[in-house]
Amino acid sequence: MWRALARARAIGSAASGAGAWPGGGTEAGGRGLREARARELHLADGRCGRSPGRTAAMPEVSTDALDERQVQLLAEMCILIDENDRRVGAETKKNCHLNANIRRGLLHRAFSVFLFNTENKLLLQQRSDAKITFPGCFTNTCCSHPLSNPGELEENDAIGVRRAAQRRLKAELGIPLEEVPPEEINYLTRIHYQAQSDDIWGEHEIDYILFVKKDVTLNPDPNEIKSHCYVSKEELKELLKKAASGEIKITPWFQIIAETFLFKWWDNLNHLNPFVDHQKIHRM
Repeated sequence: MWRALARARAIGSAASGAGAWPGGGTEAGGRGLREARARELHLADGRCGRSPGRTAAMPEVSTDALDERQVQLLAEMCILIDENDRRVGAETKKNCHLNANIRRGLLHRAFSVFLFNTENKLLLQQRSDAKITFPGCFTNTCCSHPLSNPGELEENDAIGVRRAAQRRLKAELGIPLEEVPPEEINYLTRIHYQAQSDDIWGEHEIDYILFVKKDVTLNPDPNEIKSHCYVSKEELKELLKKAASGEIKITPWFQIIAETFLFKWWDNLNHLNPFVDHQKIHRM
């Protein structure tokens, strides 16, 4: 079930990179497609520079039954991007995660942190039951989004994304900011995936994969995290078996990364440079 969810459908062209566009074509041809997509997705309220009179109405969804703190976070402004991770605007976290908008192509920037201690064990978390997408699921150390603000929009060497990761490691796990400075958060590559959480909510992201190796201080927020633990490779393989048999639930992005890249990276944790690829976007 989770394998099927994780691979909900292929996104765009399998050939990725700065010049590759869904449906084929050159960079010049893709630029027109990108501009057309941006016009379709942008809102009339000026946040995304949309021309008046061409508004695509966002669906109205009640959040009355959801956790109050998590609902407050839905107002955060995520970074809208095209299929090649070029910024085209901004939109609320709420609108970015509604399946109705995802079906229209709304795509945002995200990150996934994999934090290892000095014993080479990976820190996992179980998402709290209060989370709006994939509640109660086991996943990697921290998963979230850079926001549309000057510090986290900065793209040089993915510094904005790494700053966002530092912020969320503090918010979710209570890791002091000084223990995870952005320069110690290593950016490996990106994946592009789509997955549905339930009938209303889902994910459609280009996800920056970030690695950290360090012993850190933990003080998790129970509104974000139900449980956490460090695992060895063997223990993670057992957890994946439990997920495959339906005993536990894991997030689709973690499933994708664990099945395709994670153990190879883990085997080379002290020599990751050959695996760094900032050009390709892996279409999952």
